[in-house]
Amino acid sequence: MTAPVRVIVVGGGCRGEGHSHYASIHPERMQVVAVADPRKFARSKFQKQHKILEENIFEDWHAVVEREKFADAVLICTPDRLHKEPAVAFAKKGYHILLEKPMATTAEDCTAIVEVCIQSGVMLSVGHVLRYDPLIHKIKELIDAGVIGDVFHIQHLEPVGFYHFAHSYVRGNWRNEAESSFALLAKSCHDIDLIHHWAGARRRGYFTVSSFGSVSHFNKENKPPGAADRCLNCSVERDCPYSACKIYLDGVKKGHTGWPVSVICPNSFPDIESVTEALKTGPYGRCVYECDNDVCSNQVVNMQFEGGLTAAFSMVAFTEEICQRKTTIYGSKGELYYNGREIRVFDFLTQRATKHTADTNTPGQFFMSGHGGADYHLIHAFISAVANNDPSLIRSGPEETLLSHLLVFEAERSRLESRVVHCGDTKHN
Repeated sequence: MTAPVRVIVVGGGCRGEGHSHYASIHPERMQVVAVADPRKFARSKFQKQHKILEENIFEDWHAVVEREKFADAVLICTPDRLHKEPAVAFAKKGYHILLEKPMATTAEDCTAIVEVCIQSGVMLSVGHVLRYDPLIHKIKELIDAGVIGDVFHIQHLEPVGFYHFAHSYVRGNWRNEAESSFALLAKSCHDIDLIHHWAGARRRGYFTVSSFGSVSHFNKENKPPGAADRCLNCSVERDCPYSACKIYLDGVKKGHTGWPVSVICPNSFPDIESVTEALKTGPYGRCVYECDNDVCSNQVVNMQFEGGLTAAFSMVAFTEEICQRKTTIYGSKGELYYNGREIRVFDFLTQRATKHTADTNTPGQFFMSGHGGADYHLIHAFISAVANNDPSLIRSGPEETLLSHLLVFEAERSRLESRVVHCGDTKHN
């Protein structure tokens, strides 16, 4: 039996904690040997869960890279704007890297990360978790098998979810571009990555992209008459679907202490007292119409690749379903539809429909929610790649991920400049 892959976790928030849970399920395959996080509560939680030596508990990741290399890989789960520096530093040190998406918040920083990883000979896996969803992977297999012939159009929808958007993109960490990044990059870069992936060889060469989007509804102009600046003391809170009391306090009263409640109490266990205090003083208790949010709440991206292949992506905040993507792919021999739960393929020749499913094969105790079990398959693939020294096991490697990121930046440039952008996929123009 080979020794478990030793990993360092940089950033002990939701994503870092979720990925690390793999070590609790498969201690023979992965061992968390160190954690770096500025929050004492997060460090203590990691130390207890993974029995990390005191000497390997760090407030700052810089202290980790100052030491001789003592692990095989690093999981970088810091905020978006704090990705490049640790990624470059750990790559130069020889660590294989699992980097949360987006890679970085500028095209130049994304390119620099990829170049350093290639020069250093380390594996880079970017957290494009949807690539590892068994059903979404099945879509690529069906396309490559030619079941719908030549692909000519892709429609892809991301319904963010009304309270998810309010939590993350109005009150939360991704609400303000200057503090994080624009919404298309922060929320939907792996949706654009999927379209880029499904396009296959057709994405080579030059392509065109246009995009439109705006901040809708969540602004001062739409604040209800009589509404307060905070939900706890608001006279119209009961009639507001975005009430922080409904989203957080009602949840913890019912015993729900996971996401999103866990996010608003980063330094303590979420209970009625700590959640109430967070809503009194923290950002998550603010009225959604009085926040400093400036990222798009709805956006469309239109793309044209070689051979006339077109694609249309829509991201919208105002939905019942939360991140249950819907995709229709139109080909010369048939039509493929995906609703987040199953795939349906209609054959033009037989005029019959066939349904396809996929086994997620995800341990029930792997607690990360959403993504159809793909979170488990993402970390499993990365650990397998490192253990076997086989980068082919990584579906979201450096070069292709960089290309799809550059497409995202070009789409946002189109939105900001109100024009169609013509570009190649081999360099950032």
